[in-house]
Amino acid sequence: MFRALTRLGVVRHITQHARRNIGFTAVAAQEAGKGDESAPAEDKKSGGPRINDPIQKLFLEKIREYRSKSGDGKLVDATPEIEARLKGELDKVDHMFKVEQGQDMTKFPRFDFPDPEVESINLGELRDVEAEEVEEEFEEMEEDNKPYFAK
Repeated sequence: MFRALTRLGVVRHITQHARRNIGFTAVAAQEAGKGDESAPAEDKKSGGPRINDPIQKLFLEKIREYRSKSGDGKLVDATPEIEARLKGELDKVDHMFKVEQGQDMTKFPRFDFPDPEVESINLGELRDVEAEEVEEEFEEMEEDNKPYFAK
């Protein structure tokens, strides 16, 4: 009984998907068949390659529409409320990163590391420290070896 219901459900599911796919494919094939096959490979309207796929055509139309709407680089179809929220968020970021008025945040920061001044070392005047220490020790040993009664 369970197997029969499961098989029936699987078959119903497969047939439903097949009907959808065939229906969509038929519409897409009809749309693609409307174009003239003897037309040049370039689309006269857009200047780009001719596209037969209706979904690609819709996608390109939406991209062109978006490009025409967002010519000045602002948000497309933004309400004053959305623009106010955007300005608020940008102000938060400016405050968080301590951005000065008029500072361009799109440029990479320029770092300036000045070279520190280095004192010059005159190598001719260096003394051998170890030789001095050995000489001092030798003088101390000489003093220790002097007899106490000799003046």
